[in-house]
Amino acid sequence: MKLIDSILTQAAGIAAVRRDIHAHPELSFQELRTADVVAERLAAWGIATQRGMGTTGVVGIVQGRDGGACGRGIGLRADMDALPMQEFNKFAHASQHAGKMHACGHDGHTAMLLAAAQHLANNRDFDGTVYLIFQPAEEGGGGAREMIKDGLFTRFPMEAVFGMHNWPGSAVGSFAVSAGPVMASSNEFKITLRGKGGHAALPHNAIDPVPVACQLVQAFQTILTRNMKPVDAGVISVTMIHAGEATNVIPDACELQGTVRTFRVDVLDMIERRMKDITQNVCAAFGVSGEFEFSRNYPPTINSAAEAQFAREVMADIVGPQQVLVQEPTMGAEDFAYMLQAKPGAYCFIGNGDGVHREIGHGGGPCMLHNPSYDFNDDLIPLGATFWVQLAHRWLQTPAAS
Repeated sequence: MKLIDSILTQAAGIAAVRRDIHAHPELSFQELRTADVVAERLAAWGIATQRGMGTTGVVGIVQGRDGGACGRGIGLRADMDALPMQEFNKFAHASQHAGKMHACGHDGHTAMLLAAAQHLANNRDFDGTVYLIFQPAEEGGGGAREMIKDGLFTRFPMEAVFGMHNWPGSAVGSFAVSAGPVMASSNEFKITLRGKGGHAALPHNAIDPVPVACQLVQAFQTILTRNMKPVDAGVISVTMIHAGEATNVIPDACELQGTVRTFRVDVLDMIERRMKDITQNVCAAFGVSGEFEFSRNYPPTINSAAEAQFAREVMADIVGPQQVLVQEPTMGAEDFAYMLQAKPGAYCFIGNGDGVHREIGHGGGPCMLHNPSYDFNDDLIPLGATFWVQLAHRWLQTPAAS
């Protein structure tokens, strides 16, 4: 493994920053303290910053020896927000804020990019500009979209943008990157069924919406098995059903909510259309009314082929080709998708290990994403930072595509 010596030397200090951020988690668009920490560090290293992008985002501008005169630029992105969940860990850097936790490793993503920033600031042996994007509100808030609305790509002209997420279960020292869809679109639905309530002992005097809800849950799965091509991928999960208040009362209404995930927009179009058709027709068959709502949140995250291959080659030079894995697509969603809709780039994974890095006092659960016993593996900081630095250097050294 070829790590940059200066990053290794500074790794303990950056890890301390990471643990401080972990102990003070902030939810989407509330990352004021985290943004302060980031901006103060960048300023201390002589890096110009722009605050307030997408509400609480920070952009660091590292110009090379030419002062950025060549006009070339690359964007490196890390997310900063935490999740609204209670941490089970009891180690020293556990969350100090009840109901808030860095359970996805955004504290570590921020730390890896800070470590790269420190090295780049002290070693400006490149031409062009590296834009360090510290993004708010990835966890459902669409912070990437908001930064773009605030002029991220017009005010900071970068040719490509890259992002990275830690991946529990993959060995430390490994990466994964692939072209094409790597994370799914995230979408939500809400269906309200309205019948006629009545006494549960006299069902013939009522119009019960609950059996209709049961029919819909089953019927939606036929969209995946009978309307969608078998080679395509999609998920329809009804995750909430709310109805009734008493055991002897047939309710007036029943509400279903859930999520839909796909890798392709045309597949998503078909699923939404068929869900609406099924809802309307099943409701008509049972004599209830149905209100169908469908919200499209994050689009699919689709890596451009050239940039994914470029990242793979950089990774291979650092850890060896055998440690750069095929990036298996996941039905999780990621708002970096908005950046990849606007710019070429790639979103990759870095192995976070199996959880043995956690100290005494960790929770009893596995070290998986969005788990109350999760903690980022600080051993990743030098490796992730080395990748960011080498990626930026090689990108700016490679002739621009004509």
